[in-house]
Amino acid sequence: MSMLPSAHVDTFTRDHLPPADTWPALEFTLPELHYPERLNAAAVLIDDAVEQYGADRPALRTPDGTVWTYGQLQQRSNQVAQVLTEDLGVVPGNRVLLRGPNNPWIVAAWLGVLKAGAVVVTTMPMLRSNEVSTLIGLTKPVVAISDHRFVDELAVAAGDAVTVLAYGADDDGDLSSRCGRKSGVFTAVDTSADDVALLGPTSGTTGVPKVTMHFHRDILANADTFARYILQPTADDVFAGSPPLAFTFGLGGLVVFPLRFGASSLLTEKAGPVELAEHASKAGATILFTAPTAYRAILKENRGDVLRGLRLAVSAGEHLSKETWEAVREATGLRLVNGIGATEMLHVFISAAGDDIRPGTTGRAVPGFRASILDGDGHELGPGKIGRLAVIGPTGCRYLDDPRQANYVVKGWNVTGDTFSMDADGYFTYQARSDNMIVSSGYNIGAPEVETAIDQHPDVVENAVIGIPDEERGSIVCAFIVLREGITGDAAKRKEIQDFVKQTIAPYKYPRDVRFVNELPRNPSGKLQHFKLRDGLLSENAATAPLESAPENTEQLTPAGQSQA
Repeated sequence: MSMLPSAHVDTFTRDHLPPADTWPALEFTLPELHYPERLNAAAVLIDDAVEQYGADRPALRTPDGTVWTYGQLQQRSNQVAQVLTEDLGVVPGNRVLLRGPNNPWIVAAWLGVLKAGAVVVTTMPMLRSNEVSTLIGLTKPVVAISDHRFVDELAVAAGDAVTVLAYGADDDGDLSSRCGRKSGVFTAVDTSADDVALLGPTSGTTGVPKVTMHFHRDILANADTFARYILQPTADDVFAGSPPLAFTFGLGGLVVFPLRFGASSLLTEKAGPVELAEHASKAGATILFTAPTAYRAILKENRGDVLRGLRLAVSAGEHLSKETWEAVREATGLRLVNGIGATEMLHVFISAAGDDIRPGTTGRAVPGFRASILDGDGHELGPGKIGRLAVIGPTGCRYLDDPRQANYVVKGWNVTGDTFSMDADGYFTYQARSDNMIVSSGYNIGAPEVETAIDQHPDVVENAVIGIPDEERGSIVCAFIVLREGITGDAAKRKEIQDFVKQTIAPYKYPRDVRFVNELPRNPSGKLQHFKLRDGLLSENAATAPLESAPENTEQLTPAGQSQA
């Protein structure tokens, strides 16, 4: 595959793209998807927006009433680019890691990195130092920009190899202080449309995340497909939502989409579902992104009233049942816009809105994409058949130097790891995950990663993790654990292991349900049989102590709501 001349001085990302013959097919079937060869996504999103919509138009809002205009966001993103290039010596192609909750400065940093021609590495602030260290080892950033509240753990992970720059601390070396000493005038680097702009780690099904690679044109493509054709935003819309900007679901819904169409975005650092909806209502939000879990929680508290000012409510990140869709419609009058996306695709590629919605289905392929159902050999199946969901469009899977590329791309199709069926009208209906990913409250949790964390506890001999259905969260993490001889599997030990996992990996991944067993089921070759756990065949070996509901994770900065990615 022929690529355009790169602007990157540091060629790490282009050097580590997967071989061209392992890429998925790419299709640019809409006129909006024909981008110029030289393209900087940040310049389009903020510089072009200022020119088209005006510098005084609101861009970013926070619940405390803070408003950044398009002009202020442009100035601060330019200042970030100046700090990176003039003070820290960042050159095009260098990677810059971002770590922080949803707030205006993380958006300015994201845009500033792209303007400087560097590559953004997104991470969630709740990740532990060992998890961040893994991402640093994979992506090799030269600078890490972090909210000051998360610097200490990041510094441990970064060591001496990465310059860590805090924001929000209000000291002389702080990013915002440094930006205040810059002119705010910066010409975006003339990157190629297929220069890598973003490295997005997935919540992989193993302990080693896959790192997806997205070009400058890819960032705009999801706005020009899902947003443009399904959401149909205007400059008067106010976007709000729960997903962290480190998730591509949140990045699209709270940054790329509003900026692409001159709208504004409400950024909330920490809010439960009802509080988020209240903030959105107060800010006059018209489009809300969150997970079915959150909509159910809002209805459970009889607060459907706070959703009635919305024009659109978008649901993704986990299966939206027909029952939840109908309950929201009855309580609020809203017809939830369902959808499925993936980090590998950047955002939603199957959805439907308005009169095209068929409750109980996920929707149809978004304009610009096409989707199908494949059998185990990669052949397309006809309507009514159940198989693997596959999609082709203007974006696609490219993993950073990872042999698992061959698992995701099959005969040119991006195969998402979901089992679906498709009817004769092209509507897709979710059946199940076809791998061992657990989707809980909209967050993807890889079962093997949790197993690895549990195994590190000194009293654990072995364990197996599965997802089990949960009315509020869709699924929860359930761990079957064999303890070493002489250790009692009681409520205290259960909580001890849960707390241990929270300190080892991101707290939202901990097992809410822990069951102590005498042995785990294996086949004759010794392979663990997770399906037998799902079928409940270990019930006679489970500990008789009553299972306790795990406490809410108070360390979580934002409620769930990611695309399946």
